[in-house]
Amino acid sequence: MVKRNIAIIAGGDSSEWQVSLRSAQGLMGFIPESKYNRYVVSLHGKDWNVIDGDKQYPIDRNDFSFVNGEGQHINFDFAYITIHGTPGENGLLQGYLRLMRIPFSSCDVAASALTFDKFMCNNFLKSFGINVAQSLELIPGKEYDLEAIAKQIGLPCFVKPTADGSSFGVTKVKSMAELRPAIEKAFKENSNVMVESLLVGTEVTSGMYQTKEKQVIFPLTEVVTDNEFFDYDAKYNGQVDEITPARISPEKTLEVQQLTAKIYNLIHANGIIRIDYIIREDGKIFLLEVNTTPGMTATSFIPQQVRAAGLDIADVMTDIIENEF
Repeated sequence: MVKRNIAIIAGGDSSEWQVSLRSAQGLMGFIPESKYNRYVVSLHGKDWNVIDGDKQYPIDRNDFSFVNGEGQHINFDFAYITIHGTPGENGLLQGYLRLMRIPFSSCDVAASALTFDKFMCNNFLKSFGINVAQSLELIPGKEYDLEAIAKQIGLPCFVKPTADGSSFGVTKVKSMAELRPAIEKAFKENSNVMVESLLVGTEVTSGMYQTKEKQVIFPLTEVVTDNEFFDYDAKYNGQVDEITPARISPEKTLEVQQLTAKIYNLIHANGIIRIDYIIREDGKIFLLEVNTTPGMTATSFIPQQVRAAGLDIADVMTDIIENEF
């Protein structure tokens, strides 16, 4: 049997591009070598290259192919997108791959664009009765009133880039004096800024995927950190406890999982997604964020959840790839 050629696309143009390359290395271990020829493709600005050890081979963007060191012309059968941020999380890369007729692992153009814009996504899902934090959006060049913002949203609050795939530019604001610097910091990461009310409770994250034949919802992970929030250091420098399965009741676990499946279908998701929530003390579940290209390092949430479910991640990867053929 001829093995399919898989492009694991990483890098991108956000502040989190190096983390994405670590996810690519994780996927090299997860996607079974016995079934597929796997190649890491790094995208950074206009530099698109296949990375093979210390060698690089440029991608021909006319058809998303490359010529290897032996002079062989390699075409890709499938792309696994693991870019955190633009262009892999916001639909731009998905549109290009659609034009190239190359199937891919993640959500399509519309779902990717929607979920990448946190303000738009939360308000879209709010219209279906899903609980979200109160928020407002700031646009560059338009005057904003700090007092009015604080009165509407309350303090403490979060200030974050509206559309971004990382934890960069996010600030927990506790006082009026911190509000303007936090907004300016967020504007450096993205053109629009979101100010969001603080939610207090147990943070959990829920992963799942769906194929033509089945729906698989993983055990939940509880996120516990002494940091002000689940920031970059908590995510990537070990300043967090990640407990899988989460220490909540079976009934509440099922409620969260059913909500994840509902959101998956509302946004017309594809491949593996991960959704973050806060469960308040009164039991109400609030959506934090929908992540359509979740981290895939060996210690990321999804691999943890796959292991906790008693599944083989190589089988999960095979499901994701073969579902597109």
